[in-house]
Amino acid sequence: MAHMLPDQVGEIVSRNTPPEPAVEAARNADSLLRGIYEISKILTAPTRLEITLANVANILSSFVQMRHGAIVVLDAEGEPQISATTGGAVPQSAIGSVIPQPVIDKIVATGVPIVIQDTSTSELFQADPQSTSGTIATAFIGVPLKAEEKIFGTLSIDRVRNGTTKFRYEEEDLRFLAMVANLVGRTIRLHRILSTAGQRLIEKQPRPEQSLDEDRTHPARHPHVKIDGIIGESPALKQVLEIVSVVARTNSTVLLRGESGTGKEFFAQAIHKLSHRREKSFVKLNCAALPESVLESELFGHEKGAFTGAILQRAGRFELANGGTLLLDEIGEISPAFQAKLLRVLQEGELERVGGTRTLKVDVRLICATNKDLETAVRNGEFRADLYYRINVVPIVLPPLRERPGDIPRLAKALLDRFNKENHRDLAFTPSALDLISQCYFPGNVRELENCVRRTATLARSMTITPSDFACQNSQCLSSLLWKGVGRSHGAYAVDEFARGNMMPVGSPLPAMRVGPSQNEASPGETCDPNHPACPAMNQRLTERDRLIDAMEKAGWVQAKAARFLGLTPRQVGYALRRHHIEVKKF
Repeated sequence: MAHMLPDQVGEIVSRNTPPEPAVEAARNADSLLRGIYEISKILTAPTRLEITLANVANILSSFVQMRHGAIVVLDAEGEPQISATTGGAVPQSAIGSVIPQPVIDKIVATGVPIVIQDTSTSELFQADPQSTSGTIATAFIGVPLKAEEKIFGTLSIDRVRNGTTKFRYEEEDLRFLAMVANLVGRTIRLHRILSTAGQRLIEKQPRPEQSLDEDRTHPARHPHVKIDGIIGESPALKQVLEIVSVVARTNSTVLLRGESGTGKEFFAQAIHKLSHRREKSFVKLNCAALPESVLESELFGHEKGAFTGAILQRAGRFELANGGTLLLDEIGEISPAFQAKLLRVLQEGELERVGGTRTLKVDVRLICATNKDLETAVRNGEFRADLYYRINVVPIVLPPLRERPGDIPRLAKALLDRFNKENHRDLAFTPSALDLISQCYFPGNVRELENCVRRTATLARSMTITPSDFACQNSQCLSSLLWKGVGRSHGAYAVDEFARGNMMPVGSPLPAMRVGPSQNEASPGETCDPNHPACPAMNQRLTERDRLIDAMEKAGWVQAKAARFLGLTPRQVGYALRRHHIEVKKF
């Protein structure tokens, strides 16, 4: 190099040194790349959206030649919601001094960037009197804030013109601002999504103190509960559902009482589904369906080899329901010996499997159900009093179907819809058919109603069910044997009467029953008088209290005579009068 001529050295230097414009462009590209990096860090910082946008507007001047910068975010109606400039946040009333509204409208409407070389000659700036820039010639670039084809606002800068050239590096600046606007638009969209999701979460999960205040202020106010399988709008049913919604929030033992077919299992499932144990198991067992030895194994489980046939260890229903709910149906049918074993589990929450020695702890919400008169069973020594008090914590009496006649059409339609789905039919009731079925007594309650609907739908001759399709209109209703003929106890005779077609349809005049000292002496051919207090058939759907008053009035308020009418003892009548707070009239 030392031996080179000066001309040769200059030639080499000029060949290896890039031209001046290329050097400046490379430096500018590197600066814009660093700008994207710094702005990305700001956008991902855990701060409020207003602060984030203000920080982005302030840092723009480090990477782009500009005098002012502005970010305007629009709401759902297209009105400015948030605005940030290089000097910080701007009040809503002063947004027009930063960027005219006509400019914002055009960027949002077209969805493309706009470049204005001289704002003093632009119609968009002259249309807004607030956007005066004095005698200083300024240029303007505005780009839309977009994300997923939706425009959220605008990003803009302006700079002082030198009077001889256009924007320097106009294309690079425009490309840089478009990338920044894209990042800002996605950030705005993410903030709004998170804000909406958070608001929904807050609405779904009210504050604990707010719920506590509401419970204290309105302790008895609870929404009407809708449970699958429970249909009706009667006051009696609504009252039960309201009690169920209250009881479900606790772990108290519930005793469901009611006649057969009133849906005790459905109400037990409703309590479980409305409780905090809903995610755990709901286990049920019919205590009347198993002998005592098998019942113990089913409830408590057994160890391997505990008895003949116990080839494997098996968990009982209490273990399977651990953390959940256990329904013991027909609790009144278990033997006194097994009642003592069950009582220990309920008191201590502990059990041993059959043939085992290890004590197991269980956490079970117990629901019992029965249609038996447990009070009488306790007096007769058939049911342990201590177990009765243990399970009778929250008794819920389910209303029979005769006390909610307005629900019969709804139930009948729902049961027919279920039949149609199962059998791919399209049957429907006529209004007269629903009127007829609403007048039936249904001693078997909803279960008997379902059987009636299924039988009628199966034998229907057309797609429309009319009153003539019902068995009771053709003297073929077997369920009427439950109330026709007081004292009739020979099933074979009843079926023979049915076969001969001697049964009367519902609504036919019934001969008066003979009321004497013993109702069991009634002849097989007699049927009960629908107007008699002891006949449940066409009894105007009287409640127990109404039937008691009716019998007392017909007996001249003589309890012994009213007891004979009702088939009860005078003691039971006296107890019923006190329970219903009926004052005995004296003549």
